[in-house]
Amino acid sequence: MNDRSPVTRHASLQQALAAELADLQTRGLKRQRRLLESPQGTRVKVDGRDYIAFCSNDYLGLAAHPELIEAAREGAARYGVGAGASHLILGHATAHHELERRLAAFVGLPQALLFATGYMANLGVVTALAGRGDAVFADRLNHASLNDAALLSRAEFRRYPHLDLVALERLLAGSRARRKLVVTDAVFSMDGDIAAVPELVSLAERHDAWLLLDDAHGFGVLGPGGRGVLAHFGAGSPRVIYMATLGKAAGVFGAFVAGEPEVLEALVQGARAYIYTTAAPPMLSAALLKSLDLIRDDEWRRRHLRELIARLRERLRPARWRLAPSSTAIQPLVIGEAEEAVTVSERLARDGLLVPAILPPTVPRGTARLRISLSAAHAVEDVERLAAALNALQ
Repeated sequence: MNDRSPVTRHASLQQALAAELADLQTRGLKRQRRLLESPQGTRVKVDGRDYIAFCSNDYLGLAAHPELIEAAREGAARYGVGAGASHLILGHATAHHELERRLAAFVGLPQALLFATGYMANLGVVTALAGRGDAVFADRLNHASLNDAALLSRAEFRRYPHLDLVALERLLAGSRARRKLVVTDAVFSMDGDIAAVPELVSLAERHDAWLLLDDAHGFGVLGPGGRGVLAHFGAGSPRVIYMATLGKAAGVFGAFVAGEPEVLEALVQGARAYIYTTAAPPMLSAALLKSLDLIRDDEWRRRHLRELIARLRERLRPARWRLAPSSTAIQPLVIGEAEEAVTVSERLARDGLLVPAILPPTVPRGTARLRISLSAAHAVEDVERLAAALNALQ
């Protein structure tokens, strides 16, 4: 019998948490928040100081674009600030509906469905389409939202080595699950490499599986007109379920899922992350409609971004560290130990350059890294300055 008082038990819980937090601090794994005091961009004010930032997913430099700001103002004037209800009650505004129609056409799929965030979209899709008796097959370096979704679904969860399609096919061929769902990042968020989408589509078709592509870091950047990873490869199939976020290259907020009408209707009826949450403010959809125009028309942004990627890879000459192979805006510089990665990040910050250190468990132990994120809003001189600073630190 536990005869400790509630106050004593509460103090014990607090002490346990304090010990865990102290351990994270000791191992250099405790996360800290910075205070952004300016609009998102490549020039930011953080904690009272000006920096050049290489830590945003605003790949096209649209987050503070004046045309998006004006579209949001007009949207707020028309719809108000909050949606006030879920999509299935009274929160589905005409701006939401038009954005879904435009997004589906933009990525070349029959229908699209808006979600509040990419995390919620992945949770919604996987848990609505897979359950007990089913199986989810996942790349080992997938985003946490896909892993959490698979665990919550109660389906059998099988992970294959990163980009190892031979291993994936072996798992698919040996599965007797009622329904099979392959889930993968399209562009891997901590490595910047791209999944072999045509081969994944072929495997899904050959083994009677669905394929969920999380294109959070490819939408707006990859493919003709920024239409994403499917357009990048010229790939497609009725078995593909496509998810992309709208707070990265699109510069605003939210996410969408696109695919066949039956799949989208199944999500409307069964995706708890869609059904049981308030719709995003329709003013954001108004801004995103303008964002789609800029993504489509401003090819110079993607061209400049490619030039910056090439310049960084040309100028950065790591001796002890390793610049991971990546052709995308995500350029990971693998340092190794967490403590050194944090030290390098702090040294850069003292020079006015913000580059985040990414630590375990976000990345595997021994692969702590700087995640360099490039944007079309960066100047060539910014990249030259970063490369020179990193070269001098080795």
